[in-house]
Amino acid sequence: MDTPALQQIVVSALEDIKARDIEVIDTSRHTPLFDRIIVASAESNRQTRALARNVHDKVREAGADVISIEGEETGEWVLVDLGSIVVHIMQPAVRSYYRLEELWNTTPASRKPAHAAAGE
Repeated sequence: MDTPALQQIVVSALEDIKARDIEVIDTSRHTPLFDRIIVASAESNRQTRALARNVHDKVREAGADVISIEGEETGEWVLVDLGSIVVHIMQPAVRSYYRLEELWNTTPASRKPAHAAAGE
């Protein structure tokens, strides 16, 4: 499956379970390991796990592979490795602390406006 199609499946799966502040970062020029990082926020351990599970299920339903899921034990930061896309689902305090968007020092490929997430 090509990266844009996989990206759409992931973003849709995150929106289904009300992830907040979804950011897609194009990393194809920075590393050969993956093409995108998708970062999203969740309000609780339960929601981070539910989001990761929904991403897993939707990707598998579409016929793509899920390489691994890490961090479900604590639920503060769950990583879903899809090969060309790495999904980070984090609680706000963890996301604020690690600031992955700044770490990659790049402009997000897309960002869901905060007001749109709150209005849903």
